Order: sequence, then C-alpha cells, then structure tokens
Amino acid sequence: MKKNLAFTLLSILLFTLSGCAAIEGIFKAGMWTGILAVFGVVVLIIIIIGNITKKK
Repeated sequence: MKKNLAFTLLSILLFTLSGCAAIEGIFKAGMWTGILAVFGVVVLIIIIIGNITKKK
C-alpha cells in the first residue's frame, strides 16, 4: 500500500512540474533557494527509495 502511495506521489510530482517550469522558478527565486530546493528533492528521493527497499 505504501509503495503504491509513494509511486503515485512521485508520478504526480513528475507530471505537474516540467523541467523548464522548475528551472524557471529556481532562477526567479535565486541561487540559494534553488540549491536548497534541489537538496530537499534529493533527500526526499533518498528517503522514498530507502523506505521502498527496506520493506523487501
């Protein structure tokens, strides 16, 4: 159940944020905001992958 939820949330994020729109938002907000956003996304992906692989 949790695996499907994580996959669904990740799919929604991928489809709602296109690459160009995300980069445009990063440049408008500033470099440090962009760095923090990228760091946050990477940490979130690591947590999701860790939770999925821990269940096996």
